[in-house]
Amino acid sequence: MHLIEILLPLTDNEGRAFGAGEFNRVRDELAARFGGVTAFRRAPGEGVWAEGGAVSRDEVVIFEVMTGALDRAWWAAYRGELERRFRQEKLVVRATAFEEL
Repeated sequence: MHLIEILLPLTDNEGRAFGAGEFNRVRDELAARFGGVTAFRRAPGEGVWAEGGAVSRDEVVIFEVMTGALDRAWWAAYRGELERRFRQEKLVVRATAFEEL
């Protein structure tokens, strides 16, 4: 099994907040494709990273799904689509192999 996590920013690079509809759309797309999704939307996480000598920050929400097969081509295309929709140069989409207990 694989756990796929998608980190989505609450705002774009100019500080404009994304509406709930954008996040609901992601939730609905993932639920339809994978039969379920977990969204951590109430307590955003904080991302901090150094870039070109400056420190950048983002508040993020996390969506996760579990799947037995990891379709890398589909995930690469979906990440690209999310990057366009959320106006980001790069989004974190990560997969972790796990054993269901």
